[in-house]
This record gives sequence, structure tokens and C-alpha cells, in this order.
Amino acid sequence: MNRRVLLIEDEPNITEAIRFLLSREGWQVQTHADGADAVDVITAAAPDLLILDVMLPGKSGMDILKELRALDGMQDLPVLMLTARGQARDRDMAEKAGVSRFMTKPFSNAEVLTAVRDLHAQASRP
Repeated sequence: MNRRVLLIEDEPNITEAIRFLLSREGWQVQTHADGADAVDVITAAAPDLLILDVMLPGKSGMDILKELRALDGMQDLPVLMLTARGQARDRDMAEKAGVSRFMTKPFSNAEVLTAVRDLHAQASRP
């Protein structure tokens, strides 16, 4: 099975850690680090799952998510949002924008794997 994840994260250490972790699990991992053109990159990549940082150069993850959800065919894309700020207000904004799951940094490898597996399983159900 060809499972593709797109990771939009501007911190190289986090990008590399998640890429390594998911590649080992059989995912094809594509990465991108800029918010300005992220929506175009997402639509071109057509991933099975999106991992999106909140704070990005060029455009915030919240704005990217809102734009994405307004596009045809992108309402059901599973989105795992990562943030260094885990305040309830941020979580509420993400939920209103259409996030599938919200995760606060720092996180464990197990947390990321569990979230990715759960989101993919939910999306794969008919």
C-alpha cells in the first residue's frame, strides 16, 4: 500500500525526526518548510495525510488549514496540526478551521505514530 504523508514544518530537527519515524513505518514522506505556497504544494502532492505546523514562515498553519478546507476535495484530508503553543484558544481555532487532530510540541515518537495511524485508519473507512 502506497501511503503518502506531506509534512509542512520549518524546524529541520522535527522534520527529520518525523520523516525518519514515518519512513520506517512504510510511509512516503514529502516535506515542505514554507507557509506562503503550502496550499499549492498540498494540492499538487495530494497526500493521504497532512502534518501541519501552526507557526510557519510566510503563512500560518491556521490560515493554510482554512484555505485548504475551502477547496473542493480537501474537506476530508486528515490533518494533524503541530504547535509549540498548546493553549485552549489555539486548539479551539484549529478545531473551527477543520483540524483532525491537534498535538503540542514536544511530543513523543509514540504519540506521532498513534495519531498518524488513527487518522489514516479513520480516513480509510468507507
